[in-house]
Amino acid sequence: MSHMATLGLTLDTAELGRERERLAREAAALARPRIWTDTIGALAGTAWRAIASAAPDAPLLLLTTAATAAGAPATGPLRTEPGAIAGAQRLVRRGGPAYIKLGQFIASADGILPPAWVEAFAWCRDDAPRLPFETVLDVVTRELGEDALAVIDEHALAAGSIGQVHRAWLADGTAVVVKVRRPGLRRRLRSDIGALALAAAGAERLTDAVGVLNLPGFVELFAQLTLEELDFRLEALNLVESAAIYEDCGLDFVQVPRPIAGMVTERVLVMEHVAGVPYDRAAQELGADVDGERLLQVAIGGVLTSTLLHGLFHGDLHAGNVLVRRDGTFALVDFGICGRLTTPQCQSLGAYLMAFAGGDAAGQIAALSRFGAIPPDADHAALVTELAAELARLDQRADGAVTFQRLGDTVGRQLAILARSGFRMPKPLVLFFKNLLYLSSFAAAIAPGADLFTTIERALADLDADHAQALAATLAA
Repeated sequence: MSHMATLGLTLDTAELGRERERLAREAAALARPRIWTDTIGALAGTAWRAIASAAPDAPLLLLTTAATAAGAPATGPLRTEPGAIAGAQRLVRRGGPAYIKLGQFIASADGILPPAWVEAFAWCRDDAPRLPFETVLDVVTRELGEDALAVIDEHALAAGSIGQVHRAWLADGTAVVVKVRRPGLRRRLRSDIGALALAAAGAERLTDAVGVLNLPGFVELFAQLTLEELDFRLEALNLVESAAIYEDCGLDFVQVPRPIAGMVTERVLVMEHVAGVPYDRAAQELGADVDGERLLQVAIGGVLTSTLLHGLFHGDLHAGNVLVRRDGTFALVDFGICGRLTTPQCQSLGAYLMAFAGGDAAGQIAALSRFGAIPPDADHAALVTELAAELARLDQRADGAVTFQRLGDTVGRQLAILARSGFRMPKPLVLFFKNLLYLSSFAAAIAPGADLFTTIERALADLDADHAQALAATLAA
């Protein structure tokens, strides 16, 4: 039995894996619409009363926008008139933590959603209502003891839907950050998710376009991700395993915060402080020190290596979680959401990516079918024809270099085609495709105009050169 003794954890990796499975079952149960006392209370609460009177379409608009931010296929242009966005904002501000979490999905979707939506919900990402400092101290003391941290900065670095982050220092002067979970979250989140499940189930019956989004499936994914984030021990395990993978693969350009031994509990996580600039500010703040095309290439290579060879990847690579350093390296933070793939899933994803890069629509469909994402009764031949047409539009020989913006547009159109056939993405695929879409905003900030195929070819060549045997074993049918 492999215990995480150096972290002070009482659960081993196998037991934490079983905990993830339990949370997945709980999420599936919460996402099934039903009426219970908590849900009725949530529906009758101030947020829902405000919706009924002032913005009756706000729940559907909020859900569809958040689902699109998470990688669901867009069913048409999102509404961007100020009144519509303001109604969704009121719902989030007056609702519970689940609504702020939906707002975080939207705020983190720069390059995926219209700027008006991203800007309107930017406060959800790290400026949610602050916990009183006395509450933070009380939680830390109860979880770690009075003398665990020598100093805690009273001013929060960030406040989100799940927790609040403060700078702190150990007795030996080591700079750390402490993440504290908001008290009383579980019951409130369950009732909020129940209300969202009812809204999603009702919305699916309205139009075929809404049905394509699979809002009940999105609510289940949302519930699973949120429940996992509640347990900081799972995030600590993500940190440790990710750091080990990066070291094993020779990815020395990526730094991951190290959890502090004996300071990890379900409600509190203390980890080393890492410095850096969010990638969307790197060019402005670091100037000539930023080699954008190199950063883009090593970022793509790092994502492909950790995903295809080890089946683990950071699941939320928005600008606030990817810090660029002056020495040309990255620091990744906030590992509360990670994607995990089985070996067969790694094989299927690798086959899909190779087919996409090679313009092989039939190969794409075959790979996704092995992933279990396409219904067996779907018209595969028709899907191949439609996907091939989109790949032809992307062909760089037609009108110049393929940018990540064009890639994102093509992926989005392909997902919309697949969704009409009953395509349902498993959680790891949702997170991977979302990160693929994030690359468009990353490239725009770091290396605008970069050629997709040239960049990916170099990254794949490096991957093949460094890990040829492991890659061949992973991709073997």
